[in-house]
Parts: sequence; C-alpha cells; structure tokens
Amino acid sequence: MRKSRWLAGWKGSVTKPVIYHCISRVVDRRFVFEERECEAFRMFFRMYENFSGCRVLSYCVMSNHFHLLLEVPPMADGGLSDEELLQRLGGLYSEVVVAGVAAELAEARKLSIGEIDGAANARVAAIHARFTYRMHDLSEFMKGLLIRFTRWFNRMHSRSGTLWEERFKSVIVESGVAARTMAAYIDLNPVRAGMVKDPADYRWSSYGEAVGGGKKGNGKKAREGLVRAYFCDQGVGFETEKWQDVSRLYRRLMGLALGRKPGRADIAEAGNCAGENTLNTAEMLESKDNGTVLKDLGLAKMLHCRVRYFTDGAVIGSKEFVNEAFARARERFSAKRKDGARAMRGSGSGAKGLLWSARDLRVRV
Repeated sequence: MRKSRWLAGWKGSVTKPVIYHCISRVVDRRFVFEERECEAFRMFFRMYENFSGCRVLSYCVMSNHFHLLLEVPPMADGGLSDEELLQRLGGLYSEVVVAGVAAELAEARKLSIGEIDGAANARVAAIHARFTYRMHDLSEFMKGLLIRFTRWFNRMHSRSGTLWEERFKSVIVESGVAARTMAAYIDLNPVRAGMVKDPADYRWSSYGEAVGGGKKGNGKKAREGLVRAYFCDQGVGFETEKWQDVSRLYRRLMGLALGRKPGRADIAEAGNCAGENTLNTAEMLESKDNGTVLKDLGLAKMLHCRVRYFTDGAVIGSKEFVNEAFARARERFSAKRKDGARAMRGSGSGAKGLLWSARDLRVRV
C-alpha cells in the first residue's frame, strides 16, 4: 500500500516557510525536453504560480526530468476577495472564463440583496470554493502542472497516454542553509551533467533565467525566487532590489566565484572595499573558522555531485528541524526509531554538521 505524501506539519504557519524540492521524470526517461518543451513547461509553471499562490524559488528543466524548489504559503486569513480571485483566475484561464466567473459573482451579490447574510455568503463562498481548493496546495499545484503540460505535449506530438514515470517526488526543505543549498544544487544540474561549465549559460534554470532573462528578457520572477530562497529564513520576501547582493553570494555558494579553491573570499568585486568581510556572518554557510564562503570546500564539492538525499531524503534541514518533522509524523515510523535526524553519507557528507536527512540512505548515496 502506497504511503501518503509526507507534508510539512506547519503548513498553516505564516512565519515558518513551507518549502519542497519536487522532482518528476519522463516515462522511460526519454529525452523529450527540447527548447520548445522547456519554454512551454516554464510558461505553465509560471501560470500555476499566478493561479495558486505557490511560488517557484528555483528550478531546472533537464532533458528528461525537472526540479522545482516550491514554496507553499498559507491562504490569507479570510480567504480571497472577489477581485483577488478573478486576478488569480486570470493567471490560468482565458478572459472568457474569468468574465463568466465575474458575472456569476456579480449575480450572486445582486441576488443576495434583501437576503440574510448567511445565504448570501454561502452562494459567493460556493463560487470561490470551486477554485480555491486547488490553491496553496503542493499536490494540486503539481497535479495541475503535470496534467496541463502532458495535454500540451501530447497535442504537439500527436501522442496519448501518460508522460511521467511515476508520481512526483517531494522532499521537505528547511529555510536557511538547506533552502540555499537545495537551490544551488538544482541550478548546478546542467553543470553536473556536463552540458555547460557555468550555470549562467543554461537557459532553462532559475539562475540562467535570472542572469540572462527568460522569453521576455527580464528574468524578474527568477530573481525574486532566488532572493526568497536565499534569505527567507531572515524574513525577506520576493524583493528584486536585493538581487545584486544575492547574485554575488549565490554564485559563491555554487563554488564558482572562488574557482572551487579554499581561502578567504575575494571581496574587491561588486563595489566592495578589499578586506571587508562580505560573508553574511555565519548564516551564509555557518563558516566560522577561516572566513571561507564554502567551508573547506566540502559543500562546493558536494554540489558538483549527485546527492540522493536531496531527492529521497524526505526531509532536509538542521538536526532540530528534521527531528521536529519526525515528531509531527511519528506514525510513519516503527516504534524502534527514537529520533528523525540522520547524518548524510557518501556524496552528501560534505554537508556534515550543517544538514541532516530524515532517511538513512545506504545505497547509491
């Protein structure tokens, strides 16, 4: 019997971000994502962002699979106003459909004149509910995205049937070091695959889009997502004006600005005075010993490897974070297991002491 998906137990929190690393592969691992397909897939997940209220923090579309770092914020207290609902619908549906819903809402409001508030509210609430159950929800976001892309792909290629190998995988990711590391891991996919030497040269990723711009040439959504991924633990939202700082720090996080060599960061660039410590203190990667951005290159080396924990680890974060998630989902484990956090092995060992996993993987790690 298939286990239910492991979801963050704090999904209604307005202060603790709910972030997932989502992965799905094409059936038989066929190489189907060419330029047209990558552009369409990116267009569809942006549409679902606008509709659902979820946000893609980082992403990478490869030849036969994709990665999304997805934040699922809670629905606002009191739900959406009619205007907000119609705006959301405009992100996914045609003007004709949105106009039809607008007319329904107007009629419901009109008929409610003279009725008791309860009846009026129920009529309007029923219209809202037809759409809002698919918002602010991981499974509904992924289901809608995968189905819509499959229909488009099948129509374009005169085929039928499923396009995806199995149901998508998801890993709960803590904000802070884990989210920053996961974002970089996602953006380094084409480097690990030998497709490019610099992730900035790959168009179908968050970093490539942020640096080079997407189809519209601005890359604003990608920059907003990476700013949020990098600083969400510090209360920063989707603030494009912080991109200049994040772009420098994020590139170092990927082990590129340092040339993958240990040592103190070269901070003469980007208008900073030589000798100024631009490490975001210990928060950046908790590098407390010699001021290096990537402590002893452990994390840099790890990011250039395939780390199975990042796709199969169930929960990734600090020891306290993983143990908290374990306690909230205690029923998923046997009575013999006492705690949740497991140290990473193999290619994940570069994060030792920083990141922990809920699964103790022993094969192909």
